[in-house]
Amino acid sequence: MNALTQLAERGTVLIVDDTPDNLALLSDALDAAGYMVLVALDGQSALNRIQRRRPDLILLDAMMPGINGFETCRRIKEQPDSADIPVVFMTALTDSEHVVEGFAAGGSDYVTKPIHTDEVLARVAAHLRTARILQSARAAAQPVDLTLSNEPTYEALSSRFQLTEREVEVLRWVACGKTNRDIGDILGLSPRTVNKHLEHVYVKLGVETRTAAAAVAISASVAR
Repeated sequence: MNALTQLAERGTVLIVDDTPDNLALLSDALDAAGYMVLVALDGQSALNRIQRRRPDLILLDAMMPGINGFETCRRIKEQPDSADIPVVFMTALTDSEHVVEGFAAGGSDYVTKPIHTDEVLARVAAHLRTARILQSARAAAQPVDLTLSNEPTYEALSSRFQLTEREVEVLRWVACGKTNRDIGDILGLSPRTVNKHLEHVYVKLGVETRTAAAAVAISASVAR
């Protein structure tokens, strides 16, 4: 197996940022971790780059000249060939409204600036694992969809485990790797309220950890 094939198997990550220092920092870290790295300096260049080579994950700066990151993400998600690519926003904007805007645009996660490469690498690895689980399920003709608009998944979870609609929403975001604080920002709840819902979910699912709860959610979605 040659080096190029090994990088492709590890995963291809597109970094979109108008700051050369950020590009260099992330590119070096991802390259050292064994990923194939693509770069773009703005939203339009990113869209063009995706058409030429489809990345497995996108690290996307939220605030850029021209097309900002939120609009770039919306355009990525509008295209069938790129709609399922995980997008992780990079932003110094940590206000709830910006976090919600990122998720509403189709983002899977976000990291805050200044960038900490260890955190970025951990999140990249986690989202690539989730993406591959989803791809495997689709390849087996068993679609998985954990988005909040997926009514069949809600019905399956609520009828099988007697979960409330809010508990299903919390469980779905747990399955996407979100923290209680992240989920609270998305759903407009306090982290304490999220934790109370999660405690009820654990009891109803008969599990004790977030990982086990996420596995049940994914399993239920695949089986529907």
